[in-house]
Amino acid sequence: MDNAKKALKRDEVREIDRKAIEEYEIPGIILMENAGRNVVEEILKMLPDPDKAKVAIFCGKGNNGGDGFVIARHLYNKGVNVSVYLTTQITNVLADSDASTNLKILLNMNLKIKELQKGDIEEIGKELQDCNIIVDAIFGTGLSGEVREPARSLIMKINESNIPVVSVDIPSGLDCDEGVVLGAAVKATKTITFVAAKAGFFKEYGREYTGELIVSEISVPKELIEEHQK
Repeated sequence: MDNAKKALKRDEVREIDRKAIEEYEIPGIILMENAGRNVVEEILKMLPDPDKAKVAIFCGKGNNGGDGFVIARHLYNKGVNVSVYLTTQITNVLADSDASTNLKILLNMNLKIKELQKGDIEEIGKELQDCNIIVDAIFGTGLSGEVREPARSLIMKINESNIPVVSVDIPSGLDCDEGVVLGAAVKATKTITFVAAKAGFFKEYGREYTGELIVSEISVPKELIEEHQK
């Protein structure tokens, strides 16, 4: 069965996550760690010389941003020069659970986290020109409303950069179920998605924005996924 036939909608993926955490008792932070490490493996394939590479990581306040924090930690440990940008305030993330834990680790490692304001977008556009790869961990599959500022301008600036973009789970701003652009969406070079491909990847603008699609296994029991793909 190909990825399109196995594709799941937002509510199906949420239910799989819920069962994995509540019924199989897999801590959510383990799923987040596996997701982040798997993305790092794909990024390293794109970097012939990690020691000389620079990667910009854009993180939102939810679990997608939490994956981004894991990615930042592992890339840093591999010798990559990482810049971490947050589309919200640090205090907003620290109120969350799994994402909060991974952000605290970065802060304890003394990695600088830049909190983005709308006025920063032009300057960031200049900073991106030195980067080898941009990581998009801004919005996950839960996004359903229009992308607001400063994320909207940021997404447009990322798309203008002509730098390879790796999207975490879904290109930020793409509707998970319908594949429509929610005001603005990241045009990914490569999308590493978790559990299963998302239905929106194969509708409307999905293929255009997703780029190369990789479905990554993050230790969710396979029978949980398969029962939703029948």
